[in-house]
Amino acid sequence: MKKVIRFVPLVLGLLLLASAALAQPAEPKLPPPGKTDKCPACGMFVAKYKDWLAYAVLTDGKTLYFDGPKDMFRFVADPGHYLPGFKKEQIADLYVSEFYSLKPIPAQAAFYVAGSDTYGPMGQELVPLASQADAEAFRKDHKGKRVLRYGDITPALLKALD
Repeated sequence: MKKVIRFVPLVLGLLLLASAALAQPAEPKLPPPGKTDKCPACGMFVAKYKDWLAYAVLTDGKTLYFDGPKDMFRFVADPGHYLPGFKKEQIADLYVSEFYSLKPIPAQAAFYVAGSDTYGPMGQELVPLASQADAEAFRKDHKGKRVLRYGDITPALLKALD
């Protein structure tokens, strides 16, 4: 009986590890931009700015690339302004390049530092980070003004970054 009792915690521990591994979201498989891919918000070629890429994965499987989160947010706020006839409903997922890892993370899950001394391809940028702790540390180290979440980013805030 003692052997069974010792075995139960081991099995439970392995099950917990396995469930935690399964709960981790897989890194999205986003195709890299080609040399001719342009940001729909500003028209800049995006391939040379891989550290700042933001992505809109569309419902038809295509991907739009942005030269930074700021332009992605501008596009999402009014996509028909940039691509006549385009509707928000055509966007399936949004991703941003996390500042430290450079890996794409869901835009809605990121923490954004506004007003820092770190500039992107289009000047002042929203710097995306994976955790609140990273964002607060970055804000402090780079003279950032605020840490924001996805829902905090408004057209007025974007205009203030120009």
